[in-house]
Amino acid sequence: MSSLSAASIAHSSRSASLAGRVRAPGDKSISHRSLILGLLSVGETRIDGLLEGEDVLATARACRELGAEVDRVGEGEWRVRGVGVGGLKSPGKALDFGNAGTGSRLMMGVVAGHPIEATFDGDASLRSRPMRRILDPLEQMGATVVFSAEGGRLPLRLKGADRPLPIVYESPVPSAQVKSAVLFAGLNAPGETTVIEREATRDHTERMLRAFGAQVTVERRGPHGRLIRLVGQPELTPAAISVPADPSSAAFPLVAALIVPGSEVALDGVMTNPLRTGLLTTLQEMGADIALTNVREEGGEEVCDLVVRAGSLTGVDVPPERAPTMIDEYPILAIAASFAVGETRMRGLHELRVKESDRLAAVHAGLLGNGVEARIEGDDLIVVGCGAVPGGGAPVTTHLDHRIAMSFLVMGLASERPVAVDDSATIATSFPSFVPLMRSLGALIDFGEE
Repeated sequence: MSSLSAASIAHSSRSASLAGRVRAPGDKSISHRSLILGLLSVGETRIDGLLEGEDVLATARACRELGAEVDRVGEGEWRVRGVGVGGLKSPGKALDFGNAGTGSRLMMGVVAGHPIEATFDGDASLRSRPMRRILDPLEQMGATVVFSAEGGRLPLRLKGADRPLPIVYESPVPSAQVKSAVLFAGLNAPGETTVIEREATRDHTERMLRAFGAQVTVERRGPHGRLIRLVGQPELTPAAISVPADPSSAAFPLVAALIVPGSEVALDGVMTNPLRTGLLTTLQEMGADIALTNVREEGGEEVCDLVVRAGSLTGVDVPPERAPTMIDEYPILAIAASFAVGETRMRGLHELRVKESDRLAAVHAGLLGNGVEARIEGDDLIVVGCGAVPGGGAPVTTHLDHRIAMSFLVMGLASERPVAVDDSATIATSFPSFVPLMRSLGALIDFGEE
């Protein structure tokens, strides 16, 4: 496994056709939740295919601090011996989550439901991200913010509830992290905790809670929403988890294969949970040649193998209600739109402003810097493609954002001139094998000044 551990300029160059069969790393969302549910179970949880990126490893360390035994027994193979719901201990030091927004926010929910205190911290990027959306419902459940940086940001210290209260919470934003934090806090509350979503978000927490023995029901709520009920104080039992390939990571070789002429790439075991397939839907609407083969179920999730062939793309209008199913994929979709013919309008991207960076602004700046016509109107990103990208601008400023770095390195594989990013180190947070995997397909990616 390759890991980029120091800040470094990277650049990518126009490549010959990409070819090969690869598997993207394990899904980050499921990897975080596997470790957390292992912590909250009594006995040993076995996890195969865990993403061994820095974000997930931070969650593993936090689980240890809270009382679990967490061991790596082979590549991607981990064992967690948990302490059960109600059995957590206060950590002896701050829980440093690095760049891991998902890990930190989900673990706040875990701590909030227990009579313990923990300090949460992270890198400069994570310290800039809003946490109040998580803290508001947790305080309703009885947790207390002992201290925090301005605006409820990290570093912060959270005191869990002595007697957590079950609540009915309607999330004001479509966020799987908010939903999951409330459900994790509700595990140690008596009675029924309910979360109402106006827009359905990824449902890995609900699926995995059931697999570990919790009683969770889901109902439709309005045209796009859901109502989730959790019965508190279950005794969770360990489960064997097989982590499927992450669709958000698979998106990078997928789009590279679409835009580099003559390419044909197979991607094995990619998760196709219906609440994670917005990018596939959008690319197919653009005319992408993507075949879903060997459809099956692994570890409670739908997966398939993708066969992707290069071809022409056409601009489309992406509706705002699709955003929760592809929120992490908009940067790489913007790259695909740059090589399409015509205008692609991506609507309702407010959430991109509060990711690892202001992704909306970062993507827009990177596109303009490489000669792509693009603009922002409100919360919409509009990319006007002409089938080709000049490239060759100043290094794209990544703002410590792994998805910005990988997206623009993919751009350079098909642009007229090389594309550079100012810092490739953050790629290790979610996709430490990105560069060797892409190179194995024929991608030209290098480090340092040209």
